[in-house]
Amino acid sequence: MTVTLRGVTKKYFLKGQEIVAARNINLEVKDGELFVLLGPSGCGKTTLLRIIAGLVEPDEGEVLIDGKVMNGVYPSDRNVAMVFQNYALYPHMSVYDNIALNMKVRRIPREEVDRRVREVADTLRITELLNHRPKELSGGQAQRVALARAMVRNPRVYLMDEPLSNLDAKLRVEMRAELKRLHRMVDAPIIYVTHDQVEAMTLGDRIAVMDKGVIQQIGSPIELYENPRNTFVASFLGTPPMNIVSAEELVGVDGLKGLSPSGSLSGLSVGFRPGDVAIGDGPLSFDVEVEYAELLGDEVLIHAKRGSTRLVIRAASHTYAGQTSLRVRLDPAKLYWFNTEGEAIRQG
Repeated sequence: MTVTLRGVTKKYFLKGQEIVAARNINLEVKDGELFVLLGPSGCGKTTLLRIIAGLVEPDEGEVLIDGKVMNGVYPSDRNVAMVFQNYALYPHMSVYDNIALNMKVRRIPREEVDRRVREVADTLRITELLNHRPKELSGGQAQRVALARAMVRNPRVYLMDEPLSNLDAKLRVEMRAELKRLHRMVDAPIIYVTHDQVEAMTLGDRIAVMDKGVIQQIGSPIELYENPRNTFVASFLGTPPMNIVSAEELVGVDGLKGLSPSGSLSGLSVGFRPGDVAIGDGPLSFDVEVEYAELLGDEVLIHAKRGSTRLVIRAASHTYAGQTSLRVRLDPAKLYWFNTEGEAIRQG
C-alpha cells in the first residue's frame, strides 16, 4: 500500500490575500513506512494530511492510494484512519463504545465488533479501561483509546496529526515507544505530522521537512541530519540546532579560509553542530565570551558569543569550570558551508 502526491497545490484566501498552504508537493510514502511531515506551525503539513484524508480537495495535482487516484473520493470511501491531537473521544460513551462506534455504524455483526474491540484493546494494553468513560482516563490512556479506534477499522493508511502534543514530556517518551511498537504490528503506512524534531527523528523511517508550503528535503533522519540541503533543514534538526554564522564573522580564525569551497569567506555561511566544538587551543580555534551555561548532568551546554555571533557549545561537564571566556576549536571535517541563498555547498 503506497500513498503518492503528484504536484499537489492548495491555496486559501484570507482577507483578500492568497495564501499557498502547499505548493507543488511531490512525494511517495512506501508500503509499511512511517513517514513524518515535519515543520513549524503553518508550514502546510496538516493541510497535506487533510488532503490525503479527503477532508480538503487540492486545487492542483493528484492524490493516489495504492496507485488509484483519490481526487473526488469521499473520505469514508478512502479507508484511511485519522488520529487527532485532541483525541476526539465522545465523553458520554464508554471506552468500549468509542472504539466500536464506527463498526456499529457500518452494521458489522456484534460478535465481530466485540472480537475486534477486545483484540485491539489487548494489543494496546487498555482492556481494563473498556468500561471507563473518557473523563476517567489519563492523557496517555486517552491517546491509546484514540489509536485503538483507528486500528480497529483495519485501515489502508494511518494519518496522525500531532497525536502526542498534548502530553507531558515523560509521557511523550513513553508514547513514542508505544507508537514504534504499533508501527511494527500494523501492515499499513503511517503518515505522521509533528513540529517536534525529536519525535520526527526517533519515529520516522523518512522525514519530509516543510517550510512555507514547500518541501525543503526528504530523507532518512540520519541523511537529513548529516547532509542538510539548506540552512532551514540544518537549523531545524538537532538539539540544540546547528550553529550557522556568517563566515566573515570568523575572519582571523587560522586555517578557516583555506577550507572554504570558494577560497574566500565572502558571502558564505559556515555551520557546525554544538557537539563538534571542542574546548581548547589548536587549529581553527578562537576566543568566545560565555553568556551562561546549562548543566545537564554529564554534559553542559555553553551559550557563548564572538562579537555579535552567538554560539552553543556542547561539552562534557568536567571540561567546563565556570569560566567567563573560553578558547574553542572547530573540527575541520565537520563544517558545513552555505551560499548566500542558504543552499548547502557540497565539497569533494
